[in-house]
Amino acid sequence: MNPILQLKGSFYKAVHKSRPPFYTLPSNTEVTSSHVEQLHAQLRKIQSFWEQEALIGGALISVHYIRIVPKSARLKILLSANTGSPDSCIRGARFEQIMDEKGEKQNCHVFTYFISLEAIAKTLSLLETGKSILTEHYNGRFTSADSQKENMDEDYHYDDELKRYLFSKLMVDCYFVHRFDIDIVYDMQVNDNTIVTLYQTGKDARDILGKLGIQVLQSDVLDENTIRMAPDEIQLLREKAPYLISMENTDFMRMAMEVDQNTTDDTGRLISPPSNEPVIGVFDTQFNENVYFHEWVKYTNALSPDIPLDKEDFIHATAVDSILVDGPKGNPALEDGCGHFRVRHYGVATHDGVSISTMIRCIRTAVAENRDIKVWNISLGSKTEIDPNCISIVAAELDRIQHDSDVLFVVAGTNIPAGVEKKSMKVGAPADSLNSVVVNAVDREGGPASYSRRGPVLSFFNKPDVSCFGGDGVLQADKMVVCCGETGAAYKDGTSYAAPWIARKLAYLIYIIGMSREAAKALLIDSAAQWGAVNAKMRPLMGYGRVPVHINDLLKTRSDEIRFFITGTAEDATIYNYQLPIPEAKGAFPFAARATLVYFPPVDRRQGVDYTSTEMDLRFGRVKVSEKETDDGKQTIAKIVPINGDTQGDDEPHTLYEEDARKQYRKWDNIKHISEKLTSRTKPKKEFGSSMWGLEIHTLNRPAVLAKAPMRFGIVITLRELKGVNRIDDFIKLCMARNWMVYTIDVENQLELYQQEEEEIQFDS
Repeated sequence: MNPILQLKGSFYKAVHKSRPPFYTLPSNTEVTSSHVEQLHAQLRKIQSFWEQEALIGGALISVHYIRIVPKSARLKILLSANTGSPDSCIRGARFEQIMDEKGEKQNCHVFTYFISLEAIAKTLSLLETGKSILTEHYNGRFTSADSQKENMDEDYHYDDELKRYLFSKLMVDCYFVHRFDIDIVYDMQVNDNTIVTLYQTGKDARDILGKLGIQVLQSDVLDENTIRMAPDEIQLLREKAPYLISMENTDFMRMAMEVDQNTTDDTGRLISPPSNEPVIGVFDTQFNENVYFHEWVKYTNALSPDIPLDKEDFIHATAVDSILVDGPKGNPALEDGCGHFRVRHYGVATHDGVSISTMIRCIRTAVAENRDIKVWNISLGSKTEIDPNCISIVAAELDRIQHDSDVLFVVAGTNIPAGVEKKSMKVGAPADSLNSVVVNAVDREGGPASYSRRGPVLSFFNKPDVSCFGGDGVLQADKMVVCCGETGAAYKDGTSYAAPWIARKLAYLIYIIGMSREAAKALLIDSAAQWGAVNAKMRPLMGYGRVPVHINDLLKTRSDEIRFFITGTAEDATIYNYQLPIPEAKGAFPFAARATLVYFPPVDRRQGVDYTSTEMDLRFGRVKVSEKETDDGKQTIAKIVPINGDTQGDDEPHTLYEEDARKQYRKWDNIKHISEKLTSRTKPKKEFGSSMWGLEIHTLNRPAVLAKAPMRFGIVITLRELKGVNRIDDFIKLCMARNWMVYTIDVENQLELYQQEEEEIQFDS
């Protein structure tokens, strides 16, 4: 077995090469004067509506695009009060399906903008001028060939009313816009208190609601645009200003709890008192303080004293805590080598469910007051499915906290509720949290548990992340042994009992081994993914795969593999290192390779399906050195040949639609796992004029205000020697020769170091 390695080295910042604006239509497309006229008519009608509705001091307009569009294809001039991009005016994004020319369903973006009435007037004027130019100079049809000429030929066409480059912008905007509208999206049946998110308009939400006759208490405000409202208040809002509603979520989350199983008479289990073991935080139902391991759990009931509790309210959380503290005792086949963990437990729910607003406030407070806790377990989940167009409010709060704070949440993937016949069910909140590690369950054979719910989230993001044994089947041997109370052990199954095993591993990696949460999460994903362990059809149920049982299988690898991790911070658009020496044999690299990148991006729930605000694109592979003819003669250039064929960062133009970039290269996903296929036919790779491999990270931000925000990342790379040769010593020597600092992760040394760091020093009085 080879230990995993940590490499420390320098990443270099690429010099940004500015390019002149170039606005062209896609090949073989056109914009007609009739389409421009339709857009003008739609916008004129919208203008009339907002001239009568002065409540928000502006206009909310939904722009329906012809497909899923990248940032570069969003509006550049339409709906802008000046010549700049109106991206800063976006207040929401969702997907809708339309029929394309072939009669097939196609996903399309819908963005909601908040703009001034002056911007509408300016846009109407632009459309009028654009239509006149189309009619007079292009016979009513502006083609992609015309747009090329407009951009390349200074003398091709120029109009005093609409300068050349503005006309190109206008035509490109018109091409991508299918229609303008005022959308009323949310109209669900409301019988309980509901959390409502209003579109951001720059005005205080309480003031706006007050003008509508809805008085809101400060205690019902979750943030500047999110408010808990009673059913009659929501009905009044829908009657007077339905266009203000961006999202709605029922405040009380009814949970899909596991069915209780028979208990044994095993009441004699013992455990030594806790000392300086690491602490895992828990948000769950209530904890039974009469169990044998009660000294290991510091319990706080976070509910109001007015809420009555019964016996059932203490079963679920106590079972979860028993796994975190002492899971292997009742499940010797699941011995993970992680030892015992202390638990700091916050009871935020009863067995019936949880108030979302109460839960959010408790999570905010607990994380702020327990800075020493880096890993939190949440084995609660909603009975209902996630919304296809927005992240749940609890998941969004978890994601925000994880971006802002150095913590990691482990969340159960939720179960199909008992009695529900639907066998293909989306995960429930908060299992749609992108920054969290979401865990689904597998059975003894490693297949998806019968109660598994599925991803993806927001029609695109991979969830769950990984899988772990959670129990399944009718026999006791097929279930999980947990401790629910003083009566002894119980046999249970569910994602609630899979998640704590993953929390234990992540806590071990972070507390004991000293890994960053980014590297720990990347190592977990890499260990589950292996060499394509889960196919694409099973990924919505199992994530990247089943995580190995024992911690050593994460911290050590086969003798013919080299596994190492790198951490860093990306502050600029592109950072790179082209000095990664991979051992060679006979002038070729005898390895298959895979890599996993993890980062915790800022998110904005108000942006709907465009939820993540930062994209990191990983390029990893051989360095290709070649010569290129320039005006100054031959120039030597170097670039990476990515192992996954990623063309997004190339200087050469490529036709790659946004939807394809998301599917093929996981664009905007916060986990990038790229891997070569490993088969008996996999061959060594030849050199491309260099003996080095390289890493590049391209960072892209949606909002301009985030352009310089530094963000930490973790990368785990695994190399498999194709002929079974152990080349780790060669790799270490080559890395040291290239100014990489190399550290071997020695588990025994890390355990001893942790014990020394946590030891309390007694001073003589």
